[in-house]
Amino acid sequence: MTGRLGSVRRFGLVGLVVVAALVLAGCVTSEATVSGPPIVANPSTGPDLSVTPGVGLTRGELVRVLGEKNLVLSDSQTALRPAEAPLLAAAPRAVYQVVLPKDPTKGYIVVYEFPDQASAAAAATQEQAYLATGPGRVQRPQGTVSIIRGVGNTVVFYDWLPGAAEDPAAPGIQAALETLGVGYPVAS
Repeated sequence: MTGRLGSVRRFGLVGLVVVAALVLAGCVTSEATVSGPPIVANPSTGPDLSVTPGVGLTRGELVRVLGEKNLVLSDSQTALRPAEAPLLAAAPRAVYQVVLPKDPTKGYIVVYEFPDQASAAAAATQEQAYLATGPGRVQRPQGTVSIIRGVGNTVVFYDWLPGAAEDPAAPGIQAALETLGVGYPVAS
């Protein structure tokens, strides 16, 4: 019986070694398998510290127009995924937040980057049309105001619900953004 028990233990040990080798092999990856556009910012957490010059210029313009309304823009580390048409959903992005002391969970602005101004305009137009469709409307509460602005090779997106705003400075964000770049009005 001892010989048989020893065989079972050896078989179990060999099986354990094989399983461990397979698990370790599954953990090895190759950088050659990574594909897709360069990432400007992590889409789930916020801006990367190395934003591109195009996004940096747009951020500077955001600081300027918001500053004219005495609003402060900060980098955000909050996960944010607004209602997006396919071109915006696939684009590199940076997430910022306007400081609203009485409503600290609001004021998010997303800047999407594209290879050129024509691509950005196409994406803004697609988002404008998407938000007017059934799928685009059900992703946002009724009464949501969406602001889409084209700035060079970037698209700036901001939406807010005026009836739910708790900070009196919140309307200033929309007013400031409406002076930025080229507008793509969204039907309410």
